[in-house]
Amino acid sequence: MLSFDFDAETLWTSRDAANWKKPGTLSQGTYGARVAVPKILELLRDVGLKGTFFVPGWTAERHPDRCAAILEQGHEIGHHGYLHEYPDADDPEGLVDSIDKGFDSLRKVLGYTPLGYRSPAGETSAELIKVLHQRGLEYDSSMMDDVFPYRHLLADGTPSLIELPWHWSLDDAVYMIFSIARPRPIFTNAHVLSIWQEEFQEIYRWGGLFDLVMHPQASGRPSRLALLRQFIEWTQRFP
Repeated sequence: MLSFDFDAETLWTSRDAANWKKPGTLSQGTYGARVAVPKILELLRDVGLKGTFFVPGWTAERHPDRCAAILEQGHEIGHHGYLHEYPDADDPEGLVDSIDKGFDSLRKVLGYTPLGYRSPAGETSAELIKVLHQRGLEYDSSMMDDVFPYRHLLADGTPSLIELPWHWSLDDAVYMIFSIARPRPIFTNAHVLSIWQEEFQEIYRWGGLFDLVMHPQASGRPSRLALLRQFIEWTQRFP
């Protein structure tokens, strides 16, 4: 499963609201929309595969042409909050507001109602699953508690969303996204490729779900696109 968190500038503002006043910092997210998304769509056309792009509502409002191109080329868009807000179980009203504003933006800008959701930063709650269920969503991709899809149950036992699990080791952000405020190493393609390949081989052997999580502003950098192409072509050798 190839999934792309198309956060654009909201990746930086959700971490630190002061970044709204820092165009240099925000420009990393702008690159994701301006350069990376078209290049990723081009790559997916070349390899003949479809992906899912999880899009915050603000991103749809700010970059409607890029989101429209995603849909026009047959890919899926998933719900990813409104401003990439981290869900707060202690603020149920804010949680609901973020979900509904995200829905409203995707519908208003794109005429599109998503079927799936991914929580920003992988934070979720039982209340959030209930809200998503009430809004008619079919799946969630926020949890890291399995390598096999499973179905959530609400508190009363009602069958709810199907969970498509992920894990940080299969998220490009931990290897590729750098911040002055939170510095961390930037890993080589060879390092990342080895982890993805080894995880893929074992998950494939288990018969599980390999859920690759990418951010256009990271995996859409020139050499990282080459990495993604190399990895996809390698996986296509498996029956």
